[in-house]
Amino acid sequence: MRAAHITQYGDPEETLKLVDMEAPEPGPNEVRIAVEAVALNHLDVFARKGHPADEGKFPKQTGSDIAGVVDAVGDNADDAWVGEEVVVYPGVSCGECEFCMAGEHTMCHEYEIIGEDRSGGLAEDVVVPEWNLEPKPESIDFVTAAAVPVTFTTAWRMIVTAGKLRPAERALILGASGGVGNAALKIAERLGATVYATTSTEKKAAVVREHADEVIDHTAVEFDEAVMTLTDGRGVDLVAEHVGQTTWQQSINAMAMGGRMVVCGATSGPEPNIDIRSLYQHHRQIRGAPMGNRQDFGDVLSLVANGELEPRIDRILPLHRIAEGHAAIDNRDVIGKVVIRP
Repeated sequence: MRAAHITQYGDPEETLKLVDMEAPEPGPNEVRIAVEAVALNHLDVFARKGHPADEGKFPKQTGSDIAGVVDAVGDNADDAWVGEEVVVYPGVSCGECEFCMAGEHTMCHEYEIIGEDRSGGLAEDVVVPEWNLEPKPESIDFVTAAAVPVTFTTAWRMIVTAGKLRPAERALILGASGGVGNAALKIAERLGATVYATTSTEKKAAVVREHADEVIDHTAVEFDEAVMTLTDGRGVDLVAEHVGQTTWQQSINAMAMGGRMVVCGATSGPEPNIDIRSLYQHHRQIRGAPMGNRQDFGDVLSLVANGELEPRIDRILPLHRIAEGHAAIDNRDVIGKVVIRP
């Protein structure tokens, strides 16, 4: 089979290599999937660029968002899956600890992510645990299915499960043209909240305006000041924050009295310099909201299947053009998701 491997840290063209290798065989309680589509995320980019927790082991086979057809099963796996079209929940946990038993799989101390901690779907075939399979809804194609798992499950966790956004509230979505940001924007709009969104170009703003009440160009104005102007000094009830250290203080400043900030990532860095008084003196809260649990995944997948939420696909590329997809994310030339068709 063909697979895309990251062979070292560096630029896409230098580090991403297409290799031929034996198709993996499923072990006990595992299945093999013939991959039809896999979406790129910042997880793929961080694996190529390196991050503080990275062990520097190569080659790496990333790809967390997987949709395809089961073509083999291992011992103890149900052979009824063979031939079934599936989409994969990317989180793997022990299934036995107090957190797993409570349904909070991402809190498990043995939690892993397919495509980060184990081989991912940027290949013609991939092996995953049977537990991670979800039947692909007939109403959506493989590309749409692959755009759901990481970004929409994370966004659902941020806005609904952890953020508890209500229809009468106001929400600020940072980076609303990217994968997680765009999903969060659509979920907040669906809930009936008043939505403010940041982006950086008029091309992106034109797309974001389809779902936001107000769009803020963060390259032209300080977005926290713009929010306060737009809300007559009140601020927003919820901030969906995934940018990190460059925006944390502004995000806090944009919150109303008693507001919540939900955080799923730190693409600009993990060490913000903040004024703690701006948090506690205004009764504001910060809530961690990484990728959601299996229930979050099922909830948001159902809404996509019913046509109530629709992932935006920026481009679809064959496996041999994966470097182009990485470069587009590096250059922030993406509105929605980049999907690879192995």
